[in-house]
Amino acid sequence: MASKKYDLVIKNGRVIDPALGFGKDAYVFIKDGYIKKIVPPSAAVKRELKNFDERQIVDAHDKLVVPGLIDMHVHLREPGYERAETVASGCRAAAAGGFTSLCCMPNTNPCIDNQETVKFVQDRAKSADAHVYVIGAITKNIAGEELSEIGDLFNIGVVAVTDDGHYVQNPEIMRRALEYTKMFDIPVLQHAEDVYLCAGGVMNESFQSTRLGMKGSPAVAEEIAVLRDIALCRFTGGRLHIQHVSTRGAVEAIRKAKQEGVNVTAEACPHHFIFTDDEIAKGFNTNLRVNPPLRTAEDRDAVIEGLIDGTIDCIASDHAPHSEEDKDCEFDLAPAGMIGLETTLGLVKTYLIDKGYLSWADAIRKMTSNPSKILKLERGTLEEGKIADITIIDPDKKWTVDANKFRSKSKNSPYIGWKLSGKVFKTILEGKIVFE
Repeated sequence: MASKKYDLVIKNGRVIDPALGFGKDAYVFIKDGYIKKIVPPSAAVKRELKNFDERQIVDAHDKLVVPGLIDMHVHLREPGYERAETVASGCRAAAAGGFTSLCCMPNTNPCIDNQETVKFVQDRAKSADAHVYVIGAITKNIAGEELSEIGDLFNIGVVAVTDDGHYVQNPEIMRRALEYTKMFDIPVLQHAEDVYLCAGGVMNESFQSTRLGMKGSPAVAEEIAVLRDIALCRFTGGRLHIQHVSTRGAVEAIRKAKQEGVNVTAEACPHHFIFTDDEIAKGFNTNLRVNPPLRTAEDRDAVIEGLIDGTIDCIASDHAPHSEEDKDCEFDLAPAGMIGLETTLGLVKTYLIDKGYLSWADAIRKMTSNPSKILKLERGTLEEGKIADITIIDPDKKWTVDANKFRSKSKNSPYIGWKLSGKVFKTILEGKIVFE
């Protein structure tokens, strides 16, 4: 017998919602795409389940039931670079990685700096396996010279602005962006690398870059950019978010600014809390060519410290697909970026949770409620009455990263063949299972 009162129920799971301070065994009832109730196990609840068809019940025994994960830094490549990824394929990869919401970056071709390109992506995402929030460009054509029509972008639904991939070098332009976005209460997301200091750099400037004979991008390029933008944020009262933090100096500057009450937030990516630039010499794997580059062990450890103490608010993948042909070249000629939607959860479990740096609640907070709060999204919680975006995780599931199983169109991952712990069991988007 099928229950008409509810569409789906998740039973026997450990429900964790950092936004509500919630962590206990519970049953989750879903109807019409919304969470209707979350109740502890009881004889009455088990009797109620007798009215359900088996297809309406998800058994989450020994699993974690958490808000649908949110990735606030993803490159979907469409329009313009569909050979590497599309909105549809990127959302399939997101669902496979446990992400129900993602924020796409504007450095496409044409770039997302006007209402037409925003609408294009929104239309592409309507039937996709994840919810796509569009982030618009700070400046027209991401050229750093003139502000985009930020009001128009906001009116059609962008949740933030960034020139990701490019630093807004002109401080007057950055000042005006921070001031203008205050009208709409959206953050400015900054790719923090001083253009002049990092120009031509293909890896971190260090002993390794000297030994390998490659042009380096020094850590100070990020530190100076972060310090300048913190000063502008303090001056304007705007909202600043530092993307893919990779250096000790940047972490320390953000920590100090937060202590002073400056409205700054930050994110980190798995490759910056796992790898160091020592890895590059082991095989010149072009999938390790990223921007900002892999840094030293000291920098990596500082990023981990920032995640532990809350200096770094979010974990994001910076999913950056490239075709096999584009990455099949010398290291210093390769485009920067690696994919990450399908590996981020396993990497967080294996390299942060299993090592004792973060609890599950801490990690989930950085991948749900924190990005939701920063971007003011109507997601990231299991609160009754909210949209039923839910990720069910098998926390100790051992698995091997297999390129042949990627849902992404691209395979540019340095983690292929790695053995990880923690895997998605099911991904539920607006009450419907989109991955299992």
